[in-house]
Amino acid sequence: MRPIITAFESSPDEGRGLARDMRVRWALEELDIAYDVRLVSFEAMKRPAHKALQPFGQIPTYQAGDLVLFESGAIILHLAQTNVGLLPADPGARARAIAWMFAALNTVEPPIVEREQLGYFEGDKPWHAERLPMIEARVRDRLDDLALWLGDAEWLDGDFSAGDLMMVMVLRRLDGTGLREQYPALQAYVDRAVARPAYRRAYAAQLAVFEAAADGSAAVTS
Repeated sequence: MRPIITAFESSPDEGRGLARDMRVRWALEELDIAYDVRLVSFEAMKRPAHKALQPFGQIPTYQAGDLVLFESGAIILHLAQTNVGLLPADPGARARAIAWMFAALNTVEPPIVEREQLGYFEGDKPWHAERLPMIEARVRDRLDDLALWLGDAEWLDGDFSAGDLMMVMVLRRLDGTGLREQYPALQAYVDRAVARPAYRRAYAAQLAVFEAAADGSAAVTS
């Protein structure tokens, strides 16, 4: 049975590949797993049918037979642990790759999302200009450490893994801010990752949904 994931009917990222279903799409493409997508509107996300799958009314969700998962990190960890290709076979390297997944979500992403949300929710507030440099300093603290660790290596720990997939998707949230470009090693790291064929297929699939919605031709099942 092909797994089914959910994605935005009309994504707020406007086809930039930043919505969190992109993370799951990329993992599925890396693992060469065919999948179906059920598009949901913002209204449908808050209905009982969807909240039975995702208690907080968000995307993505993942269904495969009787298994239902939510949270992109949990979905990717499950996929990586039950398929060959996104986690090393060596137990130590495998554990380190999983640690990098958690680092991406718990250490690197929070200040990046805080910076992002500052613009959305506080951009017109008088304190915005004062708060932005402080938040960007916290982002740079994380990028400093990450760039130091990466050095001139191709990936975070040996071969490309689920840890790299998650970290790159987190770093992509800095697109357009100019912050990531201040770290040539991190920019090259992201560039290598997004050049992977699996990433390109996932991005094209997500972009196609946005383009179809924009011209009114998207078929939505929710």
